[in-house]
Amino acid sequence: MLGLGTALTLGAALTPPAARAADWPEWCGSATKNMISAEVGLPATFSPGKRLKGKEDVDMATTQNCLWVAKLGSQSYGTPTISDGKILLGTNNEVPRDAGKTGDRANFMCFDEKTGKYLWQLVIPKLGAGKVSDWEYLGQCSSPFIEAGIAYTVTNRCEVIAFDMNGQTNGNDGDFQDEAKYFTPTAAPGQPAPPVAEVLPTDGDVLWRFDMREELGVFPHNITSSSVLVQGDTVFATTSNGVDWTHTNIPNPSAPAFIAVNKKTGEYLGEEGSKISERCLHCNWSSPAYSPIAGKPMVIFGGGDGFLYGFDPEPKAESDDVSILPELFRFDCIPPELRFKEDGTTKRKYADPDGPSEIIATPVVYKDRVYVAIGQDPEHGEGKGCLSCIDVTKMGDISKSGVIWQYKDIERSISTVAIADGLLYAADYSGRLHCLDAETGKKHWVFDTKGHIWSSPLVADGKVYLGNEEGELNILAHGKEMKKLATVEFPAPIMSSPVAVNGRLLVTTMTHLYCFDEGATPVAQ
Repeated sequence: MLGLGTALTLGAALTPPAARAADWPEWCGSATKNMISAEVGLPATFSPGKRLKGKEDVDMATTQNCLWVAKLGSQSYGTPTISDGKILLGTNNEVPRDAGKTGDRANFMCFDEKTGKYLWQLVIPKLGAGKVSDWEYLGQCSSPFIEAGIAYTVTNRCEVIAFDMNGQTNGNDGDFQDEAKYFTPTAAPGQPAPPVAEVLPTDGDVLWRFDMREELGVFPHNITSSSVLVQGDTVFATTSNGVDWTHTNIPNPSAPAFIAVNKKTGEYLGEEGSKISERCLHCNWSSPAYSPIAGKPMVIFGGGDGFLYGFDPEPKAESDDVSILPELFRFDCIPPELRFKEDGTTKRKYADPDGPSEIIATPVVYKDRVYVAIGQDPEHGEGKGCLSCIDVTKMGDISKSGVIWQYKDIERSISTVAIADGLLYAADYSGRLHCLDAETGKKHWVFDTKGHIWSSPLVADGKVYLGNEEGELNILAHGKEMKKLATVEFPAPIMSSPVAVNGRLLVTTMTHLYCFDEGATPVAQ
């Protein structure tokens, strides 16, 4: 293992096919959610350096091929998205940028891609519901979708919002004009109301908001967390509807798990009618994917009930005030042996290591097939998992007819897979990276990182990058033979996923965002 001040040297490896050019404007980089990048020329050696004595700042003189480092909050679970020279990233407010907006809040920070300069922030107060619906200090866990200068996301307050990528620097745009009230926390019981927040040029600019709790009765469990999908004029969003503090009761089983709103106005367009929340095991946190399947447009969603769904993206009116996204298929991703005990009838308990799990990972579309693993909130610990390869050209309940293969030598996983050159890379929470044949499910190799994994593997420049809870960025050669190239040690856990963009590698730890660039001279901050 390499120390903080030690550089790593990477060997030659295969190069994955192009996935998307330049920017990385959405979670996973593209609508199919395949975690691969066409970037080449990523730095062959790099080091995150050491912190200045007694400070959170990095001593840039101790880094190698590090262009800049940006300070975040104390907990950062969101993966950065990048568009037109700007980076958005979710974190918390434990390192306040504005003396007038302090305390526990969720935060989207915007940085300049080339220099790492802090530009503005969208600081959103907590719900005040505690761990049950808006866990303290978690911050923003979602990765915004950026298009034409506008970002779309779900917030910690169980909203879908659109906000201006220029923040307030060009004025307060859009129909939503009450940012001052929006930025002001609700008074705690028995306490006086806090002063109304001042809106500064370094604040975010909300254009519209859709409150899923208020409009749909959603009860978010722990935190509202997923990344939206934008197709045409529609924003598709997961609601995070789930159980309450007992972990056995669903406060509103009739609330939708998945919805669609208008991109321009935030107006409600429709919701799933598959009654996913009635069967929810814990929460709905998976992010949707999109792809034409056999020429038919389809939104793919992993449910909190353990089923994978395909929906028609065009809602159909069911009544005067409810429209439904027609269900095209469903597939049960939970093997029978995880749902039932050996007698075939006694249900296994959800919390048991051998019990059923929901889908938290994002489904990946590859050659008219969908790949997705099941898993649970990492708080629940390790347990048995399953990775499914599904033929989604079939319609209806395809739990039997749609299975191409299932890989059961994997533990619970919240990670999204990456597929390049017919090779699939999947990580499990237990800390292992699995390399499989995407066509057959045959196992080529397994690498143990020896640290719990929340992030997803990225394939770029002939390498596979994967972070873990130990703060290690593991780098392996992309190929059928396992070849570890290096392990780079960072001073804080890596819970989000690495991103390759415009010839640079972005690595987010819980506390800092690092930008590595071949031959870089550190930018003065």
